Amino acid sequence: MQLWNLLPLAYEKSMTAGEAFNVSITGIVVVLLVLALLAILVQLLSKSIRLFEGKGKKEEKNAAPAPAVAAKPAGTPLPENNSVGSLDLNDVDEKTAAVIMAIVSNESGIPLNRLDFKSIKKVER
Repeated sequence: MQLWNLLPLAYEKSMTAGEAFNVSITGIVVVLLVLALLAILVQLLSKSIRLFEGKGKKEEKNAAPAPAVAAKPAGTPLPENNSVGSLDLNDVDEKTAAVIMAIVSNESGIPLNRLDFKSIKKVER
């Protein structure tokens, strides 16, 4: 018997509520299992890529040394109190100004004693 002759028979039969529930639960379980399998595959792929990147970095270090970075001139030595110039605070207390200067130093990567702040002003929004 041919397959297309059997298809109308399958559509003529109606499902009970229990059968429909079993089919839906089976579908949900299959989808969750496939998602779990994909998550495991992504984790394995990620670890293998990190492993190969780590070997590449080690080979780079062994193959050729990194070019020397030109040293920046140190400039004039700082005074004993490490203070250079003056700072105008407009509607900002000293603690807030210190926090702002520390954040700028941290984000820019420039040591705080090398930065020269002229003024700090509070801006209303």
